[in-house]
Amino acid sequence: MKKHIPNFITCLNLFTGCIAAYYALKAHEIAELEVVTYLMLIAAFFDFIDGFVARLVNAHSAIGKELDSLADMVSFGFVPGAILFSILNYALAPEVKYLAFSGFIVTVFSALRLAKFNVDERQGDRFIGVPTPINAIFIGSLPFIIDGYPIVYWILEHPPYFIFILIIVQSYLLVCELPLIALKFKSFDWEVNKLRYILIISSVVFIILFKFAAVPLILLVYILLSLIQYKLSS
Repeated sequence: MKKHIPNFITCLNLFTGCIAAYYALKAHEIAELEVVTYLMLIAAFFDFIDGFVARLVNAHSAIGKELDSLADMVSFGFVPGAILFSILNYALAPEVKYLAFSGFIVTVFSALRLAKFNVDERQGDRFIGVPTPINAIFIGSLPFIIDGYPIVYWILEHPPYFIFILIIVQSYLLVCELPLIALKFKSFDWEVNKLRYILIISSVVFIILFKFAAVPLILLVYILLSLIQYKLSS
């Protein structure tokens, strides 16, 4: 019985992602997308603990690995694409609303990222490219930033070029050969996990100060710390 517990948690990730996708596509205003971000965070929680529980009850399986990727494809692949689609669909003029479908380019690259992760043996103790949950939460922070900062809202309205640039940048980061710190702790030793602890502490400080607007800063710090680790280990 216990061997099915991790897969059940993974299914909760998938189920939550399906609900998030529904709300992302039915949103008529950018503020309505905020609930999608909260649902993605819940999905990310399930995505984190399914692996933890699998290790705890020693219930690793090939099916579990494939199911995890399929769930992530919905929660952290399709949903961020749907968020970008809805933002662009709201911001673009009627005659060019078809350009909103470009948001799903991120979904395509998320699929490539997940497929690459499953066959890339280098990604045991580090990531190569930005993981899909991190990319998804970054995109999920956009509704809060747009709604909370008038200057960003103004940029979106005239016209939303920065969203198109963001789609290109985030799609590249998903599949690029960028070595990043794996966020899994094998021990709690400070020396071994120094950069992970710095990332966690700085993330907490940024969130307290800036709330959801902290997510882009956290991603930047994550990439910079990863580059430092790469330079130190090379």
